[in-house]
Amino acid sequence: MDYNNQFSTQQTQKINSFIGKQEKGMINTRIICTIGPASNTPKMLHKMAEEGMNIVRLNMSHGDHQSHLEVIEMAKQINKNAQYPIALLLDTQGPEIRTGCMEMDLVEGEIITVNTPPLPEQVEGCLYVNYPHLVDTVKVGDRITVDSGLINLEVVDKNERTMQCRILDGGYIKGRRHVNLPGIHVEIPAITEKDKSDILFGVENGIDYIALSFVRNENAIFELKELLGEKGCHIKIIAKIENYEGVQNMEEIIKEVDGIMVARGDLGIEVNMEDLPSIQRQIAYHCAVHGKSLIVATHLLESMIENPIPTRAEITDIANAVYEDADAIMLSGETASGKFPVRAIQSMKKTAQKAEQYPGVQYAKDIVKTDDLQHIAFAAIQLVDDLMLKGILVFTQSGRSAVIVSRCRPARIRIYAFTNSPKTQSTLILNRSVYPFIIEFHDDFEKTVQEALGRLRETGDFQKGDQMIVIHEIVTENGDMAPSIQVRNVF
Repeated sequence: MDYNNQFSTQQTQKINSFIGKQEKGMINTRIICTIGPASNTPKMLHKMAEEGMNIVRLNMSHGDHQSHLEVIEMAKQINKNAQYPIALLLDTQGPEIRTGCMEMDLVEGEIITVNTPPLPEQVEGCLYVNYPHLVDTVKVGDRITVDSGLINLEVVDKNERTMQCRILDGGYIKGRRHVNLPGIHVEIPAITEKDKSDILFGVENGIDYIALSFVRNENAIFELKELLGEKGCHIKIIAKIENYEGVQNMEEIIKEVDGIMVARGDLGIEVNMEDLPSIQRQIAYHCAVHGKSLIVATHLLESMIENPIPTRAEITDIANAVYEDADAIMLSGETASGKFPVRAIQSMKKTAQKAEQYPGVQYAKDIVKTDDLQHIAFAAIQLVDDLMLKGILVFTQSGRSAVIVSRCRPARIRIYAFTNSPKTQSTLILNRSVYPFIIEFHDDFEKTVQEALGRLRETGDFQKGDQMIVIHEIVTENGDMAPSIQVRNVF
């Protein structure tokens, strides 16, 4: 079936123009890659950047500060010659509930004793869980999930420090496996001492984003902001929604952060798995309405950890994330420890590139409009569409103007953001459709515009006769700043 038949001739022309531009540079949806043993060399990191990696993810659940610092330095070295910088995202380990160090075979249908602190770990035939409030937290009939949902237990009896559990799904369990308590409130800190140390390490070494794990409510964000202080105030905060409490408190969390990561690994265990797609769609909607970044993560190309090609379902999953206007899609084990990190990036980029050719879910009508600039942004997008212009040019020092245009979720429209701040350039990378450049701002605004247009001509994406929208702020008669839009010739 030729899907172009669903669109008008004018829409098809826009799509074809858009495809031509895509082939020369980044796609509008950004790709985050986790760095690990399979990718932590200068040669591999450079190759991944060439193939489409936009953001490096430092997973603080693995490695130490020295190994992560080496990756940071490699990324900074790549950025010296890159048109668009590779940004840095630090992902905290977060508070975790884990089993003890003993390994054992759990047989389906049998009853096992579960011990908690202060009882010792090494009790033969007993499964140890390091959460001291476990017995008080769960009730008879509740489910305990171990090792990413592979092992499932049902509480059948309990006393002061131990529980009797029926093994619903058995198997061999190694030491220190992750434990989930689906739908159950747990008394654990929002930010652990390890997280604090890791976050301060990131602040000292110039990271652009912090992905805070297991965010349950807005208080975790307030605590993080206090920890960051003035020195880390430029760092963008991404809240990872990974449990039922986070889903329940989604709107209060979204209002306090710069973006949300749908962390589908733990989230898919904490909620009914069949609810996961609708929760992802719900989060996508709220991110669009409140103007916040959206990252879709976990299992996007899981099979490519071992296999050179993805499954058809994985390709569809990536496309659906693009249709939901995700700002970024993330690779975890695929690039950290997988056999085919570069091919995984290539598969993700090609799929996103195709998906971007067709409109997905449109939330623009519901977006909260808080100021004049947002109204200007919507008008600019409409003009680009109606007049078939080549894109939008924004001048911004803090990045705010470019972010607002991006948050209007323009379909197939590129936003060229010019800033005089290297840190702003890096933090703009996450925003969908934004292509950030460094430029000197002159007192004579027209000189700045002409210099920016010259930089765009150098990209090779523009031809004589091409026009684009320019958004900037002008000084009114009473001295206030007001946003304006112009249509300008690129040549």
